[in-house]
Amino acid sequence: MTNLKEGDTAPNFTAKNQLGKTISLSDYKGKKLVLFFYPKDNTPGCTAEACSLRDYYKDLKKEGFEVIGVSKDNEKSHKKFITDYKLPYSLISDPELKVNLRYGVWGEKTFMGKTHMGTLRTTFLISETGKIEKIFTKVNTKEHAQEILEDYKATQKSSKPKTSKAKL
Repeated sequence: MTNLKEGDTAPNFTAKNQLGKTISLSDYKGKKLVLFFYPKDNTPGCTAEACSLRDYYKDLKKEGFEVIGVSKDNEKSHKKFITDYKLPYSLISDPELKVNLRYGVWGEKTFMGKTHMGTLRTTFLISETGKIEKIFTKVNTKEHAQEILEDYKATQKSSKPKTSKAKL
């Protein structure tokens, strides 16, 4: 479980994407970012999550978001995953777990009664100023993009100043 909190400054990172291009969080300064951590390419839950974000990518972009996925898979695996599922965003390869550890998403998991270490499925919404606006730790993989959009729109509505009509 991450020790980061909403309102914290998102930890900077530098890592390579599926094309071997170096990407840093600082490249996204001035943009909103969906940074999602997932356990493994081409597994049912991770594929559902990635495809949810693909299917709502235009809606996320319309709200000003860029999208980046992170797993410990290598660049070749990411490239195949992107090709197979026509993912329109970058996937970062984190085999040494540097980004996972900075965000506190590497931890103990239980699967089919066995405990092991792995990536804890977590999504961070990062503001244009680099602040963590929202952390999703309970992800519905099939509807994750809708969860993000609904939460974002609700937050935008509640943060707008209320206007009152003056009585004359």
